Order: sequence, then C-alpha cells, then structure tokens
Amino acid sequence: MVDEALSAGAVARRLGVAVTTLRTWHQRYGLGPSEHIPGHHRRYTPADLARLEIMRRLTAEGVSPAEAARWARQAPDPTPNGSGTVGSARSHPTRRDGGGTIPVGRAGPAARGLARAAMRLDAAAISETIAHALAAGGVIATWEGLLRPVLAGIGERHAATAGLIEVEHLVSRSVSEALAAASRANVPTGPARILLSCADEEQHTLPLEALAAALAEAGVSYRMLGARVPVGALVEAVNRTGPAAVVLWSHTRATADPAQLSALLAAPRRPLLVLAAGPGWRADTLPAGVVRPVDLAEAVSLSAAVRDSLNQSRRD
Repeated sequence: MVDEALSAGAVARRLGVAVTTLRTWHQRYGLGPSEHIPGHHRRYTPADLARLEIMRRLTAEGVSPAEAARWARQAPDPTPNGSGTVGSARSHPTRRDGGGTIPVGRAGPAARGLARAAMRLDAAAISETIAHALAAGGVIATWEGLLRPVLAGIGERHAATAGLIEVEHLVSRSVSEALAAASRANVPTGPARILLSCADEEQHTLPLEALAAALAEAGVSYRMLGARVPVGALVEAVNRTGPAAVVLWSHTRATADPAQLSALLAAPRRPLLVLAAGPGWRADTLPAGVVRPVDLAEAVSLSAAVRDSLNQSRRD
C-alpha cells in the first residue's frame, strides 16, 4: 500500500465501488477523506482507505451500512502512530496476535458469548451455543441474530488486524457442521424443487448452507450443488432436474457475473424463479425476471411459494 493520499476515483478503483458510493459513505457515515490542502480537493489517506476497506467488506457480508460504518470508525488506526502505511500496520506484532474482542454490534448476549468462545478457540462452547440457539429459535433466527453478526465481526477484526484466521476457520467449520445437522434433522419429503448453487468461482458457502437448513426446517426439499459451480454445469443440472427455483449465491462482486443468470433464464427447462442471492449481485445489473431476496427469510418464503405453485399446477 502506498503512503500518498489518493483521489476519490483511485480509492473507488481500489475498493471496487462507485465514486457515488464513496460520497454516500462520506455524507451519511463520516467516512470521508481526511487530508485537506487549501485550494485542492480532499484526498484519502492510507488510514481512510483502511477504514473504507472495512466498510466494503462488512457491507459485502450483509452488515447494514450504518452498523458497518460504526465498526469502521471504531477500528484502531491501522497505521503506526497514525502516519505509516496499512501494509506496515499489518506486519506490526501487536496487531497480528488476534487479541481483543470480536465486535457484534447490537446482537444479544448469545452472540457476545459466542464471540468470546471463538476468541478462546473453545470448539465445544461454540458448538453448544449454536446448537442451543437452533433448538430454541430455529435456523433463520439463529443465522440473523447469532451467526451472521459473529462471522461479520470476525471479518471486521481480520480486516483491521490481519489476524483471527484460525478463529474464522474454527467458527466456520462449527457453523457448517451445525447447519448440516439441522438439515439432517428436518429432511423434507417429496421431490426437490429448489436448486441451490454458488456462482462460478464463488467459495463462500455458509449463507447457502444456512438457506438449505432453513428450507429443510420449512419442509421444502432442495438440491445443494455447493461451491464454484461453472455455469455450464449449473445449466446441465437445471435441464436434468427441472427445479421450480434456482438460488445462485454470490458473495463478492468478482463472482457476480450476470451472464450466469441469463444462462439460467435461457435454459430449455427454465425454472419458474431465479433468485440472485448474496451481496455480490448489483440490482441494476440483474436480467429482467431475476429476483434478489433481501434476506434469508425472504429467500425461504419465495422458494416455498414457487414450490407450492408448481405442485398446485401439476395437481390441476
């Protein structure tokens, strides 16, 4: 990372966002450029850029912009003594040890307890907390109120310190195992009408695993293809199984190629509903007829509705 201050255009290119997005983050959340030379436009310092990287990462993981901005503003200055480079901050020994806490925003005591267990690498406590939440509140409430805040907090801490990789791996594995167990405990009957897939080269599967568990809990049968599904293989799966709905998950802008959605719409056995799920998709790039669910609950509701519609039409 270079030391010189950057223009808004340069920052936008580095982050992969629009300049208008930077202006919004500045005006609404105070994440603007801090270097001011009289007679010139303000420019972004390395510390400004580091905070914006946290903002971009958290919003991409589904954290609300207001909450992401609060965490970004509270993050330690990633430059030694507030004046060095981001790169040197990430090599600073006091930043890489993963110390401190995992921020969970306004999430409740269970999320704070899970965050503490994660920092201790206490696998038993992590699994017990998740299992208790699933039994008490179900998949959707557990994902929204417990798992997503903690996973996002781990991501924010990693962005600020370059640490917690071991924490992220342990928690991700525990979450995946718990969601798989929840799916097995609620195996729906009937044909699988919903096809779940990650976009080509997309490796973030936990939100899709949460959707699978939530669908099973709602009695909706599904097929899960998992991570990094090439579009040709996805279309072949659609033509062979004839699903009522396809959910295509993209976590980042890099994997959200709208051509994948267009290929689904052009498939010989085109599904009744194509859902573009995840923060990678931009609403203004989606082909006509594609729906972008706002959260896990809406994805489950839409999938169940289209399943029911198909079943009804076949009875008629």
